[in-house]
Parts: sequence; C-alpha cells; structure tokens
Amino acid sequence: MGMDLVFNSSSPVPPLLCSSSSRRHTHNNYNFNFKCSSNVVNRRRRKLLSISMAMPSAAQVRFPFFFIHSLNSIGSLLHSFITNFFCCFNLKAYDSELENKKHELLTSVRDTQRGLLTTPLQRSSIEEALVNVEGTNLGHPIDLNNLDGTWRLQYTSASDVLILFQAAATLPFFQVGQIFQKFECRDNSNGGGVIRNIVQWSIPNLLEEQEGATLLVSAKFTLVSVRNIYLQFQEITVQDINISEQLQALIAPAILPRSFINLQILQYLRAFKAQIPVSPGRESVGGLYYLSYLDDNMLLGRAVGGGGVFVFTRAQSLY
Repeated sequence: MGMDLVFNSSSPVPPLLCSSSSRRHTHNNYNFNFKCSSNVVNRRRRKLLSISMAMPSAAQVRFPFFFIHSLNSIGSLLHSFITNFFCCFNLKAYDSELENKKHELLTSVRDTQRGLLTTPLQRSSIEEALVNVEGTNLGHPIDLNNLDGTWRLQYTSASDVLILFQAAATLPFFQVGQIFQKFECRDNSNGGGVIRNIVQWSIPNLLEEQEGATLLVSAKFTLVSVRNIYLQFQEITVQDINISEQLQALIAPAILPRSFINLQILQYLRAFKAQIPVSPGRESVGGLYYLSYLDDNMLLGRAVGGGGVFVFTRAQSLY
C-alpha cells in the first residue's frame, strides 16, 4: 500500500525525506547563501579597513584651539578649587587653635577681679596664655580700622589701674564699674587718632550703682612702628552724673511741690561736666603703648617700661 507525502512548497524540506537530487539542490542553495554572506562580510571589512586607514593617528589629531583652551581653563579651575579647599581647611584648623588659645586666656583671668586678686601661680599662667595668643600674629602691622571702637577691660597688671580696684575694695563709699578704652582712628591717613580711657565709678546712696559717673581721660596717639603707639594725654573729664533715687528724693521730694531751685539743682547735677586740661609739660606722661595682639574681638596691650599688661574684649559703643 503506497504512501503519498505532501509538503508545502513554502516550508523547508526535511533532509531525511527528500530525494538525492533535492538534497543536492538544497546543499547548493546553502553554499550560495554562505558565499553571499561571506562576500558581504568581506566587503564590510574592506570598507572599515579603508575608513580606519583614512583616519589620522593620535599624533596626527589636531584639536581646535578653543577646545584646548577650554581644557586648560578646566584644569586651572580644578587646581584653584583644590588649592582653596585645602587652604580653607588649614585656615579653619588654625582659627580653631587660635580660638582655643583665646578661650584659655579669658578663662585664666576670669576669677581675678580684673587683676586685683591674683597669686604668683595665676600670674604665671596668665602670662603664658597671653604669650600664646600674642604669638599667632606676631609682627603683623596694626589695622587702625579694626582697632577703632570700644574695648572692655578684662584683666590688667598695671598699678595705676589696680589702685582704683583696691580703693573700691577697701573704701565703702567708692565703687568702680566697667573700664573701657575707646579708639577713634577709622580712615585716619595720618597713622594716629584719639584714645579715651573710660572709667565708670559711683558713690553708694548718692549716685547710681556702678554707673553713677564717668571719668574720661583723653589722649592723642601716633603710630610710631608697626605695633607701637605713642600717647600724649590731653584732658581729664568727669561727666555723666547719675544721682541715685535717694538723693533725688532728698533734693526734690516727690510729695511736696518742687520749686524752681530744686529742679535747677537736679538739672545741674545731671548735666555736670568738669574738664581738666593736662598741662603741656605733662603731655608725655603716657609714653609708649605696645599693641601685642589685635583681631575682631580681642585686644592685648603692654605699657612699655613695665607698666603692665592689658586684656580687652570688644564692646558696644558708648558714645
């Protein structure tokens, strides 16, 4: 019994079921297709080879000038960024070390009542801390614009100031409040200016506590070296009299009608200002004042000739 096999002409012929002539025909087709594919690949290879041979070598490449300039600019920016980054990092580390030294100095003078109560060990420790801060900007010229302003006294070893503290500690009718130095030298092209030593003092029960009156000692100063200033005292002034409430009640009682004379006395006391000029022959008493350290919030000074050391911190302006 015969069997007829029918294949779709569009489908490939199974090699095991086709005749030898059919297999030869299929084999030839495969060879033809392989040759065609090989020819296409070879043509593509020759084309790529010709393109690669036509391309210049790395040594022959010439980039446009603006491209090279852009690369140089990018390199410069990277170098500048790296340099500034490490400089800022070192500056922050330096600032941190400096702030620690300043903090140690202020801590060492904290319990000395501005220098009145110090032991030899404390004075030695304070001097060491002071020298550590002074060494951070040793030799730098004084910036008069930065010096300008009001500075509050935190510590001193000057005998002419300590005697005021001693008197206030001994005498029951005398008080010493805050002490300031006020420099007026901003935008001064002459290398000098005016310095005012401001002492706030009081008499208990007669004047207000601590700020009953102000003693003002004014002097001109000139810059004689990068850190030395020369003082010439000019005037001593007593001003800003603030009488106590007890004295006001005694002079002009609030219950009784205040007469014109009572009011005049109060007005006179409040506006009282005594100015005593320093005689010309004594203008050189101030001498040299060495500003050993200055920044935005701390001022250190030494009176040349063993006059003592001074530690100031910046304060708000008084006038």
